[in-house]
Amino acid sequence: MPDDQTMTPPLPDIQQAPLVAAFDLTLVIDGKRLIDQIGFTLGQQSRTIILGPNGAGKSLLLKLMHGLIAPTDGAVRWQPQPDGGPRRQAMVFQRPVLLRRSVAANLDFVLKRQGKADIADRREALLDRIGLSDKAGQAARLLSVGEQQRLALARALATEPEILFLDEATASLDPSSVLKIEQIVQEASAAGVKVIFVTHDLGQARRLADDVLFLHRGRIGEQAPAEQFFRRPASPDAAAFLDGKIVI
Repeated sequence: MPDDQTMTPPLPDIQQAPLVAAFDLTLVIDGKRLIDQIGFTLGQQSRTIILGPNGAGKSLLLKLMHGLIAPTDGAVRWQPQPDGGPRRQAMVFQRPVLLRRSVAANLDFVLKRQGKADIADRREALLDRIGLSDKAGQAARLLSVGEQQRLALARALATEPEILFLDEATASLDPSSVLKIEQIVQEASAAGVKVIFVTHDLGQARRLADDVLFLHRGRIGEQAPAEQFFRRPASPDAAAFLDGKIVI
């Protein structure tokens, strides 16, 4: 019988824990440990920003949390729904993923799959929300990149997600599209949607973050409330990153 020091402690009861918890989350690809035994918990009522240098594993962590890839080891556990069903999740990628159809048809496709009866009303409300009501009949591929990303965000919101993942969703966009997307994200958060946002834009992180996960070399370098993180980061790597230094 192993002694207490060698025994693996039981996982905490997720029903008594925050919205999501990661336990020893690990991802190994081609012999490289890209995510290295990550553990954290996140609450419901917050916008979580994931920061870190290039190659830190930010996008991989988002995909692991969303279930797009399976971990080599460890687990992500979401607080169970009262009815025992899965939580509704949606993800917006850095490059818009759209159907080769009109703007309106892109939204209709999602709304029909959701089994909504009032599709036209919901579509119009979403188009108005993203500022594309005047382009409903236009081919989605003819939109500007910023407009395409706003449409991708509207498609995600059409699923009425409880958790919204955004992976560099405003990278290389024009300022007006960045502002519009940030406004929509803030509105979704205020309505109770859990937002988990990967960004390289420190200004955006300061504007949106309630709490910050800082990744470095596939591990959590720091997790803190946003005000504390940006005012006085606890880790030297996070401090260097915020100072604009190259963190290797």
